[in-house]
Amino acid sequence: MQIENPPTERRSDKPAGERRGLVLVHTGDGKGKSTAAFGLALRAHGRGKPVKIFQFMKVPSARFGEHRVFEQLGIPIEGLGDGFSWKSRDLEHSAELARAGWERARAAILGGEHFLVLLDEVTYPLIYGWLPLADVLQTLRDRPREVHVVLTGRRCPQEVIDLADTVTEMGLVKHAFQAGVPAQRGIED
Repeated sequence: MQIENPPTERRSDKPAGERRGLVLVHTGDGKGKSTAAFGLALRAHGRGKPVKIFQFMKVPSARFGEHRVFEQLGIPIEGLGDGFSWKSRDLEHSAELARAGWERARAAILGGEHFLVLLDEVTYPLIYGWLPLADVLQTLRDRPREVHVVLTGRRCPQEVIDLADTVTEMGLVKHAFQAGVPAQRGIED
């Protein structure tokens, strides 16, 4: 590792634009997309801002770590799906759940009551063709000016990336799963 001196001067000018709601995307094959989005939700909630979280692939009865803590904090989190697609007994039913969930998420975005709306794992129903991309894009364009929306999931459609204000691609460098280590309670769930 090379040691470097910390900066002693600001490296860029402070932006002078108007503050407004942002569209943020966390995508890529690396771990941490949802976790980073949950961090934004916690940050907003900590500032007294209303937050709503929709999880497109999790079942409504899911009790992962994030569900437990968000419940304790009073942050609404809704599972809209029926789990991993490869475990589904009826993919058309999975698609119907995604479409019904999108209507709830869309209403939350357009309603303007939430500072931040998180669409966790929304890229999957998009790339499976379960949600109409055009409607998602139009909703993001039509949202009230002050509403921030975070979208997570692998293989985010380019059209969403083009519309977004901030896009972070989580790159996989190494993952314990590749060494045969199964998912860890409290790390993956």
